[in-house]
Parts: sequence; structure tokens; C-alpha cells
Amino acid sequence: MVTIKDVAKIAGVSPSTVSRVVSGNPRISTETARKVKVIMDELGYHPNIMAKSLVSKTTQTLGILLPRPAEELFLNFFFGELIRGIVTQATKAGYDMLMTTVTSDHDELETISRLVRGGRVDGLILLSSRKNDPVIEFLKQHNFPFVLVGRSEEFPDIISIDNNNVQAAYEATNHFIAQGHERIGFVSGPPNLVVSQDRQLGYLQALKEAGLENRLEWIVEGDVLQESGFRAMSFFMSLPERPTALVVFDDLLAFGVLRGLTELGYSVPGDMSLVSFNNIPLSELASTPISSIDIGTYQLGYTATHSLLRAVHDEPLPQNQIVIPHRLIVRESSIQPNTRRT
Repeated sequence: MVTIKDVAKIAGVSPSTVSRVVSGNPRISTETARKVKVIMDELGYHPNIMAKSLVSKTTQTLGILLPRPAEELFLNFFFGELIRGIVTQATKAGYDMLMTTVTSDHDELETISRLVRGGRVDGLILLSSRKNDPVIEFLKQHNFPFVLVGRSEEFPDIISIDNNNVQAAYEATNHFIAQGHERIGFVSGPPNLVVSQDRQLGYLQALKEAGLENRLEWIVEGDVLQESGFRAMSFFMSLPERPTALVVFDDLLAFGVLRGLTELGYSVPGDMSLVSFNNIPLSELASTPISSIDIGTYQLGYTATHSLLRAVHDEPLPQNQIVIPHRLIVRESSIQPNTRRT
């Protein structure tokens, strides 16, 4: 039977280095890790994960807490791309992933408690943040490694991977202002999500700086579903004075807005201009390609896993808050208003 010492001898490294390669320790150089893995493959060496877990008290597994409900989650391509980034980095490091979701706040804490106290995962990735989030409070109390994809208002010291969502929404709104739009609406996500609040804040800041009116009826909140976008569009187009442009919280919502406009006999951008967020691949394949803020979704997930692995291995991080750059991708859904019907 091939042992870890056999691999170490041929690779010219210590057994502890081989062990670190197996566990995905980020302190091992890429060159050394590659050399050791090649020799492991040549010798047919397969680490006994169960035995290793008993000795090291680790599971080689990371957990992902999915926003609820799961059936809605997987309708949104954003989460698929985010999880792809997470899993890619985890697999490179030799870690498995455990995904879990819940239906209520009570179930959420019970699930997290079971994972943490039962030693089922070495660390957790949270895919969203709410105000007064009890999960973050629980994980901090138990000093358990975790990373938030998003931002926490109450716990600014935690490890978080996010975009500057205030600035991104500010730029999206200014894109319309620069074109001469004066009636700009906002379709938000769930109001309890920090990202919804940040994007709405950026939208409002741009309006204020431009001296444009902030009208409450031009801001609609809802779930991140096509149906919410459809309902928002029906509401806007029923107003006596409607917006000529919309900043939309998510591409999936924007598809609902686009469908609503089409069914009501309006066109994009002829009657309404749109900019949304996440830049999922289908955005440019829509009947009218949708302008969207690319937030680096894959990089958010990849960086979150990398940061969590460093926390799991008690490695220092250069900074706890990492901001992934964004950029506006302009497509046909946002054009100058002078071609629009009145």
C-alpha cells in the first residue's frame, strides 16, 4: 500500500508538506502542490479522508447556506454562476461542498447549529445578508470560520466579499441622467436585504446630486423573480406620470419587466429604458439585449472560498472586506430618450 511517506520521498518534500497539499493549505506553492499531486497520481495514492478527519478533526468539507426558498434560488442564473466560482476553488483545494437551505428563521438557526456543533463542515459561506442577521451573530459567538458574500451593517469586522453596490447603482442611474432622462424609477429586491438597501441608496444619491425628484411611487420592492418584475411593470405603466427609465435590481427581474412591457404593447427602449444588475449570459440574448452591471459573479464565489480556506487554516488575510470591481455593459435596452414615443 502506498503511504504518504512514499509520496514525500519521491517528491523530495516532507510528509507534512504532502499532508498540507492534500488538505489544500494555501501556504503551499502552486508548483509544489502540482508536483506532489502528479506523484500521488502516478503512485495511485489516495488519502483516507475518514481517518484524516478523525486525527485532524477536520472534514475537508465547506458548507453553503443558500438563501431561501431553494426552488426560487435555482431559477436565477446569478446563483448558479456564484456557486460555480465557489465550487471551482473548493475543488482545487481538495474540499467537498455541502449545500443547505431552510424555510424559516427558526429552521435556519437549527440547521446552522447542527452543522457547527456536529462538526459536519470546517467553514461556511453565506450567500446573502439581512439586517440583524441571527446567523452571523450565532457564528461569531461560536468563533466558527465563515465568509459572507455581501455586506453586514451590524458586523463590519467579519470576512466579506462584495461589490460597491452603492456606487454601481449610482453609475447605472447616472447613465440615464447623462442621456437626459429626468423620470427614473427603481425596481428593488427584498427590502430586508442589505444589497437592496445599498443599490437603492446609490440610485437616490444620483437623483439628489442631479437635482431630480425622488418620487415614492417610482420605487417598487419585490422578490427576485420574473413575476415581481412583471407586476412592477404593470404598476408603473398604470401611473398618470410614469418613469422613462428604470434601474432594476436583478436581471431576472428585468426579464419580467421586459415581458410586462411587451404584453402591454410597449417597447424597450422606445417607451422605457432599462439597466439591471448581474449581467447573466441571457441578458444579451433577450429580445431586446439588456444593459447590465457586471458584478464579477464568478469572482465573488471564487474569492469567497479562497478567503474561507485561509480562515479555516488560521491564515492571516490582508483585509477582511474585499470589494470585487463592477462595470456597466451597455446594450440596446438603454438609449437616448429622443427616439421614444410620448
